Amino acid sequence: MAAPGAVLGLMLSVILWADGSAGIGFRFASYIDNYMVLQKEPAGAVIWGFGIPGATVTVTLCQGQQAIMKKVTSVKAHTNTWMVVLDPMKPGGPYEVMAQQSLWSRNFTVQVHDVLFGDVWLCSGQSNMQMTVLQIFNAVRELSDTAAYQSVRLLSVSLTEAEEELQDLNAVDLQWSKPTKENLGNGDFTYMSAVCWLFGRYLYDTLQYPIGLISSCWGGTPIEAWSSERSLKACGVPTKGSLLSDSVSGPSQNSILWNAMIHPLQNMTLKGVLWYQGESNVNYNKDLYNCTFPALIEDWRQTFHSGSQGQTERVFPFGFVQLSSYLSTADDPPVGVPQIRWHQTADLGFVPNRRMPNTFMAVALDLCDRTSPFGSIHPRDKQTVAYRLHLGARAVAYGEKNLTFQGPLPEKIELLSTDGLLNLTYHQSIQVLRQDLQIFEISCCSDRQCKWLPAPMNTFTSQTLTLSIRSCRGTVAAVRYAWTPWPCEYKQCPLYHPSSALPAPPFLAFITDQASRH
Repeated sequence: MAAPGAVLGLMLSVILWADGSAGIGFRFASYIDNYMVLQKEPAGAVIWGFGIPGATVTVTLCQGQQAIMKKVTSVKAHTNTWMVVLDPMKPGGPYEVMAQQSLWSRNFTVQVHDVLFGDVWLCSGQSNMQMTVLQIFNAVRELSDTAAYQSVRLLSVSLTEAEEELQDLNAVDLQWSKPTKENLGNGDFTYMSAVCWLFGRYLYDTLQYPIGLISSCWGGTPIEAWSSERSLKACGVPTKGSLLSDSVSGPSQNSILWNAMIHPLQNMTLKGVLWYQGESNVNYNKDLYNCTFPALIEDWRQTFHSGSQGQTERVFPFGFVQLSSYLSTADDPPVGVPQIRWHQTADLGFVPNRRMPNTFMAVALDLCDRTSPFGSIHPRDKQTVAYRLHLGARAVAYGEKNLTFQGPLPEKIELLSTDGLLNLTYHQSIQVLRQDLQIFEISCCSDRQCKWLPAPMNTFTSQTLTLSIRSCRGTVAAVRYAWTPWPCEYKQCPLYHPSSALPAPPFLAFITDQASRH
């Protein structure tokens, strides 16, 4: 004999069926909707949702009146969820996705239309990722430039917090949509990310097939809020966090945004992730960032790979923006900016590297903005940021050969002691815009004490640069470049790659190691 609760549940279900509401509880996951982009081949896209335990669910992919494929599954009792993995599809569309629940000879159907297959990118981070197209340079022109990009689709996750990992999103600000000036810039820090949109637009220009862009970001938030409990534990992050600084204005509790805004997306098949964050950590757990950032990348990769039934690549491409420049103030001196930039590369100065495989970075230290109405911490040139990101994606995520996607770094450092010079040989050609007297520094040590001194730029060739170190009366122990919050004016750093106009990234090298780029 069935338990009373089971009988009551059966009676309630029958009443619901008789009421014509048989599908109560049967639905797609929150982000599966009209106009969405599903991940194309070689991966299979995941379709999932909620239903009545024990029911059979048939998912059909249609084009016009023709059924392309069918997948059958059942609703799991302990989670009330169902899931199928579609066969890999070539890019294109539009298609319709229909899901039918069958139970007790009753059927209920939900469907979404105008679905495309292409590449899906998730964009996350804090306010520089959250800024809309309305807030950037040339906003009016950018907002009107959407007609040719109707196959670049947008989804924006609502700002929500959760103490525990959520199964599905609580809310969506902008459901899957075609780009319009309204959803690209509807006010300050609302709806779609400018960096995400511009990256997708550049990518579409190159690939010429659909791109899906998901924005899940929140201004003023530290990396700890976006990290799972297990990844923070691996880095020794205090359970209750540290003393907060003024740079943290958004939710800061450990894992609170991971739980609500990232974990619910884990079943989605992704191509890759873009990340723009770090400003809130310049004075908050700064010295742990060289662990917390690589750990976040690894943990997100494992989570999305598992959640998508292995369809999202285990080491999927992960691109990020190295922190730009902003002005110091007496109340908020950004002393940790150079250290965070360095920690963003796991203290190696470049990516991809052994600790951060399959990653790419957009250097932004030369994109400063003194007059930004949103504060100098929010530079408005997001076009260049997105362009540099898309170069990295083309090289790392899409395997484009012979494409320069990062600026010059020294591969050999030689101390020419007899001449009072330090010689730097770069791994690629350099363009010297100007000879800066301050941007290079040497660590000068004597009597077991070291201090940083300027090392003026001296002579240079197409691939070498010498620095004057005559100011050091002791031992030169290290050299560093662009190690300040504001190293140069807009696009006027001294070193660039000549053809790509990519700036040399900041670096720190110990002379005793004869540090080289591997």
